[in-house]
Amino acid sequence: MRASLSRLHVVGAFLVVAVLCLPLADLTTAGHDPWTALGRMARGFLSPDFSAIEQIARAIALTVAFAVTGVAAGGLAGLCLAPFYRLRIVRGLAIGLRSVHELFWALLLLQVFGISVWSGILAIALPYAGIFAKVLSEILDEADRGPSDWLGPRVDPLTRFLWARAPLVCPAMVNYALYRLECGLRSSAVLGFVGLPTLGFQLDSFFRQGEYGAAGAVMVIYVTLIASVRVWMRPRTAVLWLIAAMGLMTTVNAPPMGQGALWRFVSQDIIPAPLRQGDPTALWPWLWDLTTGAILPGLAATLVVAQLALILAGLMAFLGQALIVPRVTGRAGAALGHLLLVVLRSFPEYMLAYLFLQVWGPSMLPAILALGLHNGAIIAHLLGRQADGLAFRADAPQGLTLWGWEIVPRLFGPFVALCLYRWEIIIRESAIMGILGIATLGFYLDSAIGELRIDRAIVILAATALVTVGIDALSRAIRARLGAGQLRLSAARRVEARQAAGC
Repeated sequence: MRASLSRLHVVGAFLVVAVLCLPLADLTTAGHDPWTALGRMARGFLSPDFSAIEQIARAIALTVAFAVTGVAAGGLAGLCLAPFYRLRIVRGLAIGLRSVHELFWALLLLQVFGISVWSGILAIALPYAGIFAKVLSEILDEADRGPSDWLGPRVDPLTRFLWARAPLVCPAMVNYALYRLECGLRSSAVLGFVGLPTLGFQLDSFFRQGEYGAAGAVMVIYVTLIASVRVWMRPRTAVLWLIAAMGLMTTVNAPPMGQGALWRFVSQDIIPAPLRQGDPTALWPWLWDLTTGAILPGLAATLVVAQLALILAGLMAFLGQALIVPRVTGRAGAALGHLLLVVLRSFPEYMLAYLFLQVWGPSMLPAILALGLHNGAIIAHLLGRQADGLAFRADAPQGLTLWGWEIVPRLFGPFVALCLYRWEIIIRESAIMGILGIATLGFYLDSAIGELRIDRAIVILAATALVTVGIDALSRAIRARLGAGQLRLSAARRVEARQAAGC
């Protein structure tokens, strides 16, 4: 009872904070009639136009290629870091890498490599290396140490890893790598919005031209691609996919960057302006102006968006967990529920926010809706799968009675824990919504990069990373106090919990 009350207190505290955030939220809509815009979009989506299939097919191929190469590079780096994750320097490096969103990495890398394959690959690989390092180290820690201990103390660490530990954890690692590829496809598609030739670029182009039918075709193909990833990507064919992806990358023509761009970036662009100009006494006023004029306003907007989105995600997950349970909604209802959740969790938050932006304009509303629906669908899917596996009495009721009296009480702990897992992800995604014109931290970061004030962008990026790390630490502390760190689930469900926290 005490744990249940504690969870209720946590939920109540988050609701109170959300209510306090409401007056600070910009929920205004554009002057035009949103229903007219929704109608035009709906007609285009319901009658997708595949006439531009050549452009879409190349964008799809490059989306897959960036995802495969980026995830492979990040996975290899993460695997090398995982055995040493207990070292503070390795753990700090991994935290720093994964606390910066792929889009932010892309914006910085574009200043060095331009619109090239390296910008896309590294934008995915760098944060994914930090994520892989953390998750793979946890998988290694949970593995049976019996075979490793049997080898004795004289065996070198590499041999011990390859022969006694790797075979035990390989299935779990492969399963997680496939899930990370799904995330990589989302990340790769979104990179198109900053100029890389992936699906996001095509979607943006079609929307700007008012070709909603072609945009609908992009989204149909994209959802199908995400939903079928475990069909077309098998461990045995992974090397072939990687070779094909690397071959396709050689066909991407990118405008050359000026000579010495990397050295200029490291030696000049990222150095604070006062130091670069030889006036160290002006450094504090420069930092104070940046903090009060960009970081604090952006942070306030980021936290407001994230808090309201978290509540919306929790509401959707709380109500949506029953959508895919046949004993609650019936077979037909469960099938429709699965379809709805697949669509919502397949589209990245940024892409959903972009779609909503066309309807309601650049306020916080599109970001809150996108973050809430996407993350709510992920949590609802995980809870629904767990609910479908619960054992019920022979005389247990059906429908909403079963949901309200059996499922909700038994899954309330995992529900709270999964919401806390997604909290850090929502903060990270709220920050990047600024690139769409919403005044979160990403707005000020994008503006600084657009003005070629890279030194300001680096400081804003560091502030964004610190906020993400702080929220993650607070979330872990709350989960530990609730005793929900393992979600009271089996080993298979703990893998899903890691997935919920990772994308």
